[in-house]
Amino acid sequence: MWRHIASNAVTFLVVALFLLGGVIIWGQSQYTAQGPLEQAICVQVKPGSTMRRVSRDLAAEGAVRSAAIFRMGADYEDKTAALKAGSFLVEPGTSMSEIVETITKGGASTCGTEVVYRIGINRVSVQVRELDPATSRFVEKAEFVPGEDAVPEIYVQMKAQADTRFRIALAEGVTSWQIINAMASMDVLEGSAGDVPPEGSLAPDSYEVRPGDDRAAVVARMAQAQQERLAEAWDARDPDLPIENPEELLTLASIIEKETGVAEERRQVASVFVNRLNQGMRLQTDPTVIYGITKGEGVLGRGLRRSELRAETPWNTYVINGLPPTPIANPGRASLMAAAQPDQSNYIFFVADGTGGHAFAETLAEHNANVAAWRQIEAERGAAAAGNASTGGGD
Repeated sequence: MWRHIASNAVTFLVVALFLLGGVIIWGQSQYTAQGPLEQAICVQVKPGSTMRRVSRDLAAEGAVRSAAIFRMGADYEDKTAALKAGSFLVEPGTSMSEIVETITKGGASTCGTEVVYRIGINRVSVQVRELDPATSRFVEKAEFVPGEDAVPEIYVQMKAQADTRFRIALAEGVTSWQIINAMASMDVLEGSAGDVPPEGSLAPDSYEVRPGDDRAAVVARMAQAQQERLAEAWDARDPDLPIENPEELLTLASIIEKETGVAEERRQVASVFVNRLNQGMRLQTDPTVIYGITKGEGVLGRGLRRSELRAETPWNTYVINGLPPTPIANPGRASLMAAAQPDQSNYIFFVADGTGGHAFAETLAEHNANVAAWRQIEAERGAAAAGNASTGGGD
């Protein structure tokens, strides 16, 4: 009888172990399988949160099938103690294993609220926006101009939230003075930015920052990025460019940046200036004249006078031969590459065409015809504007 009981006990133990193994295998498959989430969500992990609380939130959102398996998987991978505070985007179908990786690996939040300090050509603004997980698009919550507008309460609130992200966005073509001047008003940063860096030496881009970051350190990141981009463009340059060094390439790129906002035109514009340099013609470009007046400190805000076109400044390309002595703005990557690899063309003239782009010409006669067409467009627009003003502009 004892032998029979022992045999049954062994059999029971084997069956129990077999079932336990099956449960473990099933749990592992559930942990790594595609998740049930059908629409992206933003998971907020507050400071002091536990994996248990997060697992319950995820289950309530329909992101995991089992809060218990989620916790056991995190424990098994020894990641429970690595939980990070922040807001994290969870895409449809994300497995429990992938979610655990997302909320424990650290780094910046990937969704939630973002504060963007935009440094543009004509103004500086602060935008508070929130990512809509369903559309992967940001929804603006507030925008204001520092020093001019009242600071919205939502900005004050969001700036104090631990998971709010902060970003500085530099527009292509801004000057170094504009960047340093704008950064002084960013209350999320600390310390001095230092002296205004050389013109053209800062890379237009979007830079993530954290509260308390040192201004000078952020500027150094911008300068390092531009050095790398310039080196890349210089290495990729056409061998027959009439450019002697990377600094001249940077200067040419800055002129291209200020001459056109149409991406498809950059290499055409570059070809005009390269052709002029090759032929010994003066560049005769208005943005260089403007820089000679403003030195990059703000926007001229009016048209150029004839006397200014004739004035002798180091940057007036109507007066000087070749390139000006320094860049006139901070060019983006595309303009650097356009300067390094211009189109092959015979163009030596261009003028606005009324669409936001330019009309290019190989001969003076063609150019004069394009200029006449542009003057006609300007006249028609002026007449239309005057008509709208006299009637109140209504429909």
